[in-house]
Order: sequence, then C-alpha cells, then structure tokens
Amino acid sequence: MGKSKTPATNARFRVEHDSMGELQVPADALWGAQTQRAVQNFPVSGQPMPRGFIRALGLVKAAAATVNGELGLLPETTAKAIHAAAMEVASGRHDAQFPIDIYQTGSGTSSNMNANEVIARLASRAGAKVHPNDHVNLGQSSNDVIPTAIRVSAQLAVVEDLLPALAHLRKAIDRRARSFGKVVKTGRTHLMDAMPMTVAQEFGAWSSQLASAQARITDALGRLRRLPIGGTAIGTGINADPKFGRKMARELSRLTPTTFVSADDKFEGIAAQDDAVELSGQLNALAVALIKIANDLRWMNSGPLAGLGEIELPALQPGSSIMPGKVNPVIPEAAVMVGAQVIGHHAAITVAGQTGNFQLNVALPLIAANLLDSIGLLSRILRLLADDAIAGLNLRRDRIDAALHRNPILVTALNPVIGYEKAAAIAKRAYREQRPVFDVALEDSGLSAQALKRLLDPAALTRGGIHGAGGSGG
Repeated sequence: MGKSKTPATNARFRVEHDSMGELQVPADALWGAQTQRAVQNFPVSGQPMPRGFIRALGLVKAAAATVNGELGLLPETTAKAIHAAAMEVASGRHDAQFPIDIYQTGSGTSSNMNANEVIARLASRAGAKVHPNDHVNLGQSSNDVIPTAIRVSAQLAVVEDLLPALAHLRKAIDRRARSFGKVVKTGRTHLMDAMPMTVAQEFGAWSSQLASAQARITDALGRLRRLPIGGTAIGTGINADPKFGRKMARELSRLTPTTFVSADDKFEGIAAQDDAVELSGQLNALAVALIKIANDLRWMNSGPLAGLGEIELPALQPGSSIMPGKVNPVIPEAAVMVGAQVIGHHAAITVAGQTGNFQLNVALPLIAANLLDSIGLLSRILRLLADDAIAGLNLRRDRIDAALHRNPILVTALNPVIGYEKAAAIAKRAYREQRPVFDVALEDSGLSAQALKRLLDPAALTRGGIHGAGGSGG
C-alpha cells in the first residue's frame, strides 16, 4: 500500500534548485526555488502582495526586456519572449503565481525573484531557455526594481483611480449645491448655532477641501515619478548599461498612461522612500477631509426627529436588527472607517520610511502594500459617497427654515447699530422664550420693522459685510 502512494505524492512536486541547493516546488507552480523558500519562510499574514504591485513588477520586467534588447544585451527573440511573458503578468493572468506574504524580506527580493522565476518559465515556453537572473533580471537589482515598482504602482493607482474618483465626488457635490440654489440654513461652530449660510456655501467648502487634496496629491506625483531603476544594488549602477535608467523611464511611460523620469540621484531613490511617505501624507490629509465631510453628513442627517434632521440620505438598508424602520447613514459611516484605516496606514508607512539604513530601505513591501491599499480604499469610497449618499440626498426645508428663523445668533447683524450688549440681551431673551429674534428685537431694539427686516434678512447675512452701516433705519 505504501509503494502505491509514493508515486502519486511525488507527482505533486518537482525538484528545483538555487544557490542554496535543491527543494520541492508544487508541480503546477510557475515559480522556482527562491519563491518556494520565501513561501516557506514567511507564513505571516496570508496576504500576498497587491494586484497593483504585481502589475507594476510585470511592467518593469517588460520594459527591461525591451531596453536590454535595444541595447543589444539580449537576443531579440529572448527579449520578445520575456516582454510577452511579463505583460501577461502585468495583465493579471498569473496573479495566483505570486503567493509571497507582504511580511517578507524588507528589500522585497523575494517578490522580485518571484517575478523573475515566473516570467522566465513563461518565456521559456517558446523553446529557448530563459534564466530568471541572467535574462529577466538583467541590468537590475531587487534594490532598484522594488522601489521602482512602488512608484509605478502608486502613480498608476492615483492617476487611473484616485484622481478620477476625487473629480467624480466633487462634481456630485457641486451639482447638488447648484440644485439647492440659495437655500439658507443655520451655520454652526462648536456644534452650536452660528451665523446663517447657504447650503451651496456649506457644500462648496467640501468641494474646496477635495480640490485642495487633489492639488496636493498631484504635486506629490511630480516627485514620485522619479525612478531609481538603473541604480542596481546601491545606486552606482553596477552591471547596468549607463543608458538603462533613462531608457527604462521612457519605456515605462510608453507602456502606461502617465509619465516617468529617471531619478537624477538613484542613491536617494534606493536608500530613502520619502516620496512614498509624502504621497501617503497627502492621502492622510484626504482621509482627514473625508472624515470631516462624512461626519457633517451624519450630523445633518441625524434624527429624523431628535437630531438636526436637515437632510435625508438615501435609505440603503435596514438599520437595526431589533428596531423596525430604523435607517442609518451607512455610506458616511463606511467613509469614516476608510479614513481611519488610511490614517493608520500612514502611521505604518511613516515608520517604514524611517527604516532606511545606509543605502537601502528595508520595509519596502509594507510601504507598497499600505500605499496601494490606501489609494484603493479612498478611490472606492469616494465614488460610493458620490453615488449613494450625495447624489440622492434631499433637504428637509421645514426643519432648516424653522431652525433658521429661531436662531438667536442672527442678532450679530445688529451689533453695529445697537451694540454688542443690547444685541446679546435680545438673543438671550429670544432663546429663553423660544421666540423668533425678529419679534423680540422689534420690542427691545428700538428699531422699526422695516429696518429689522433689512438687518435680519438671513439671505443678506450670508453675503457678509457690515449690514448696520449707514444708520439705524428708524
């Protein structure tokens, strides 16, 4: 019985070797010995490197094959075979062949060799023997490939996903602001009633926050586009043609919908990941803006009876397993959680960015994974917030108008005419008696109804200025 099982068991594996010796690899795996060692060495999270990073690795290897072919360092047939195989990897056809955990060797050497081995095996299908190190990794080192892949993957994710999602949310906010016209509501500071404003002004502030975030992120991309590829092990460019880095930036720009440049100082791009930390910082700032906007929506939607009740968000799902009819602001709540996760990712990326000792950062996989996760989370929640919250919200004009006309802070406009102390007394009496400010001011200010209508017009107060200038209007 034992003899009959042995061939079946062995058929599940093949023997591969690297510089450390032989070991068994799953028979159907495209990877080789170095990848298998990493799989065995790092059973940490069960999370492989993200799709965007694998895509970038494929693009880097495809570009390198083309450049090495142009430089005469690879035979044309070999270069084309590697390029074709690498583009298959970039397209996502072989993601299951990249099983190495995020928490691996800090340089990402395991993931680089994973790509080299998979691409070499795919490229060898054409007949010629392609070697993972000698051919696929020609002119490269893990130390310049992985930082380059971080930059390529993050830039592509921002350009293709995040910036369009930001623009989409801004358009949704601006569209609703225009649709609400000049509806005036009570402003709030310290969560307390303040001067009136229009709904368009409130929404406009959100849109401006997002515009500022967009500008900051776009500015950070200008530094992220600098690629250290061509620096090889530490930045000197050993074993790479001097033209390799410039040609790689040009080829990667051709393969993608964005532009890359060769870093002037490749030592910096390998030893430090400040540009990735900077981009993460801008994502952190966007997360802060996102939480602010989401919480404003939650407060404005609160109720429907015991809260502010200024807006009604779309009812997307039952809100309670025990309270029938309850509906919660689920999309803004998800947005708050996304913001919290991005802020946490930035803290980890900040620590990882510090982990550059001398000529190499050794927390590169963590930087890549967290950066791409932050970009992906933000890209998806921004669109959900636009489509499933902002686009379908309605104003509750009855609640807005009732609060506005009983807002005691309207007396601020009377300060230039009757003075701060007299205005404060009117505000306190109006609040104490739960009466409109206009009625109390008519009794206590000495001003005519005509003058008070002009001075206390909520719409006029949203335009600023000194409304009492030019006399009391008796």
